[in-house]
Order: sequence, then structure tokens, then C-alpha cells
Amino acid sequence: MSFSFSSAASATPSSVTGPSATPSFVTGPFAPPSFGGAAHSFTSSTSSSTTSSTPNPTPPLFNLGTAVSSTEKETRTTPGSNGSQSSSSSKHRTPWRGVTWTEEERVSLVERLSSYAPCSRDVAQARVLLLGPVGSGKSSFISSVQSVFDGRVTNRAMVGHGATCFTQKLQCFPLRAPDTTPALELWDSAGFGDVSGPSLQQLLSVVKGHAPEGYTFRPDQALSSDTEGYIKRPGLREQMHCVAFVLDASKVFGGSYSKGIGVFLQELRRYISDLGIHQVVLLTHVDKICSETKKDASEVYKSSVVQEMTTKAAELVGMSPSSVVPVRNYWCELELNLSSDVLLLRALELLVQYTDMFYREQQRGALKIKTPGIKSDF
Repeated sequence: MSFSFSSAASATPSSVTGPSATPSFVTGPFAPPSFGGAAHSFTSSTSSSTTSSTPNPTPPLFNLGTAVSSTEKETRTTPGSNGSQSSSSSKHRTPWRGVTWTEEERVSLVERLSSYAPCSRDVAQARVLLLGPVGSGKSSFISSVQSVFDGRVTNRAMVGHGATCFTQKLQCFPLRAPDTTPALELWDSAGFGDVSGPSLQQLLSVVKGHAPEGYTFRPDQALSSDTEGYIKRPGLREQMHCVAFVLDASKVFGGSYSKGIGVFLQELRRYISDLGIHQVVLLTHVDKICSETKKDASEVYKSSVVQEMTTKAAELVGMSPSSVVPVRNYWCELELNLSSDVLLLRALELLVQYTDMFYREQQRGALKIKTPGIKSDF
């Protein structure tokens, strides 16, 4: 069966459920100049300690398991200026997460995801926003998921390469089955860096539903009521229902992400959590840090280095490792691979689960508001 992403999605306003007021921001070298001001800058100071973050309240949907003592050697790839250098590290004989790597599992995942419908009657499409540094693989993830459903490698979301951000606009890519209404939307956003990219105010306004599709991220212009297409009173249908932070495993491995980016990610996560929206971390480029995974993606959960980077990525954002999932995007391949497909589909299924969790919590909050004698959590 063939599926495709369309480039536009309509939304009908409804009443806002949950907090909508703009949060107050922390002061210090990493705080934006103002909530409606210019883009953030990470270069002013990196000596401040990262603010400790409250653990993600979301219960784990994946069991990390316990590393077994019986190990064998694997090759750990260290990026270098003249190519890659290799060193040895331990490889688990028993996977630290259980995955079924079969064609039957791939088909089952495709069927479940293609028939997905939000568990809330108030929305027709689930909205998942992808956030992350420049070059982390946000657009590549969208194109890779598209490829799995198309049955061939495609480049639906235009992908760039290098240190500059290719995506400049807020773009919606609904997952669509033939003759059906799309029920899952992946939203692509501009990547951020040490000295450029969207501000905290802009990204949080997108999460809360104020930004129209096609909004252009301009570092010197806040997203405000003066912005063309600005949605003044976004409802649940305009808000984002889940957020995926996308991180490059090779940059986590090499320590390339600055302390400033770490602070920015944790600030984003804290304010998004205050809105009651759950988050996932997609760890891309795992094939660049583990030669065994590069040869066969089904080896990813036997790799001790990938497990270590999963923990480090969680620490970088301030989340539980159970909310971090490695994926292998299609970025140079011309043919689909079963193991890569399964990784991508399982990540997408986790996003769907967290989205439905958000709906159920919103419904419980609305019920408390309507029930006399019960204080609302919102």
C-alpha cells in the first residue's frame, strides 16, 4: 500500500485546553533578550552551570534493560578531520532493548500506524513538532518515514547539508493513506545553533499554536500578533500535541554540542512540559558512531556505545533515557532496509503513544474542571 505526505493541512479553532499564558523566562546569559526580541545567542558565556531539570514525568514505554556482563568487542567510530578513527568497546550479547527484526513486524507497524486515529474527539489530526539543532536530521526523519510508507527512498522534506539551516519555514507533512483523511502530521521547523536560529519565544509560540503553516523564522522578528497569519486564540487543533527533540548521535559522541545549546534545550523542554506536552528524543546518525550498526541497523541495541550516547542525549535535554530512541535515517541510500524501517516505525509509534497520552490527560483535566468539588490541575 502506498502513502504520501501532503504539504498543507487545515485546522479549525476550538477552545484551548491547558495553559496558554506565556511563561516568565529565567535571567542570565542564556535568557533571550526579551520574549519578543531577537534571536538567542549562546556565545556570550558558557561558564554558567546548566539548570537542573525535573525528570520527565512520562512513564517509560521502552525497557532499557540491564547491560549483561558477557560482552564481545565492537568497533567504535570516532569522527576525525581525515575520516574516521576506530577504537574498541564492549558489545552486549543480549540486546538492551527488545525488538523483532522481521518483515512481519514491519508490515504490522505499517498497518497500525496507517490506521491510527487520535483518541480525542476534539482533533482530527495529531500534531508532532520536530525541534533540534541545525543538521540534526529533522527533515531527514520526515523524508525517511515517508520513504517507508512509499516503499522507496524519497526526499519529501527538502534536506540540506552543512552548518547552515536549510529549513527556514514551519512546514506540515501529514501522513496520508489513499482515500483517507490524514490523522498524523509531522511539523518541520528551523534548526538552531550557537549564534543563530529561532528564539525561545518563537518556538514556544509555535508549540502553543500561534504560528501559521509557512511561517518564516526571522531572527530579528518576534512571532507576535503583528505576524501575518498569527493565530490569536489557538485551540487544541492548532496546538502541538507532542514534541520530538532531534539530536545527532555523532555530535553527542564528539561533544560538539555546546553548553549553551544544552541550556537552550533544557529551557525548551521545561516550558513545553509546563504546557503538559510530552517529548521524545530521536537520536539520529547512530551508524556514524558504531560500525556494527552501520553494517546492520538491527545491531543497534547490542551496541554499548549507542546505549551510552542514549544516556548522554537524555542528560543533554534533561529527560529519561527511556524517552530516547535511536533511528537511522535514509540520507545516502537508494534502497530501503528492513532494520532501518523497523527503527523508524517504532520511533513513530512512540510519538503516537505520547500524543495519545497528552489527549487523555487533557480529557481528565477537562473533566475535573466540570466536576464540582474537584480542583483542576490546569
